[in-house]
Amino acid sequence: MLNLERLRTLDALAQHGSVSAAAEGLHVTTSAVSQQLAKLEREVGQRLLAKNGRGVRLTDAGRLLAEHAARILSQVELARSDLEAQRGRVVGELRLAAFPTAARGLFPAALAGLRARHPSLRLRSCELEPEAGVAGVVRGDLDLAVVLDWYNKPMPLPEGLVKASLLDDPADVAMPAGHRLADRAEVDLGEFAHDEWITWNEGEFCHEWLLFTLRSKGVEPIIGHRAAETHTQLRMVAAGLGVCVAPVLGRDPMPEGVVTVPVRQRVRRHVYVVWRADADRRPSIRAAVAALREAAETVGAETVGAETVGAPRENG
Repeated sequence: MLNLERLRTLDALAQHGSVSAAAEGLHVTTSAVSQQLAKLEREVGQRLLAKNGRGVRLTDAGRLLAEHAARILSQVELARSDLEAQRGRVVGELRLAAFPTAARGLFPAALAGLRARHPSLRLRSCELEPEAGVAGVVRGDLDLAVVLDWYNKPMPLPEGLVKASLLDDPADVAMPAGHRLADRAEVDLGEFAHDEWITWNEGEFCHEWLLFTLRSKGVEPIIGHRAAETHTQLRMVAAGLGVCVAPVLGRDPMPEGVVTVPVRQRVRRHVYVVWRADADRRPSIRAAVAALREAAETVGAETVGAETVGAPRENG
């Protein structure tokens, strides 16, 4: 009999390409990954790994078994979904992630509503940047992830995922109250060519979006400071250290001394939730999506305005 957890370890190695990355994805030590793979080799009686410089690579037998492992794990998820659907109850454990402002703006209401309606459902949530959230869903570490697209830069999604819209989130430029453009009704991003930007961390999807957008306007951004969380960025703006993009979702309360001005071209983020297609029939998934949409409608009515949200729509 092939051990399911060992197949999951092999699948992680095939997806991530190294023992250390597989360990990180599975939230275990590299030693645990190596031990599981060694036991799997003994079970099948063939070498699955070969040395490749300082790392390892899959042998032909390893690649073959990894392909089967991916299909087996998908079938296991389908079986779990069918059993949960057949039982018709929202039970078990549900693991969710969201990027920080969505975790702040949507999770409190959505998760509290889920807990009140479905007390037998165990909820586990965390903050993750969009790309990490998608990767977690693909790996099976997460059941759902709230992620985003920017209006001019969609985030590619792997095959096998389903998504549903939650809301469109407008973003302004936040600047110190004494800034030369603080009294304007609208601004153009090109007008900040000589300002220092407070942005997200290097390599993050939102940071790459900002560079892409400013450069498309002929502006080479001056990056002064980096911070992962919008509220940290806004506190730096309040201290006069630069300007930042400030989406509406999850940004309140605003620090004193900060002014937000809309962008003339209407910068927006599209916020949506993703999950694995093979888990689509799980009642807990459907309940969570409904709760997130309900929370998004409330956020839209209170902070964005009906003209910016509209009715949520299915995608994918």
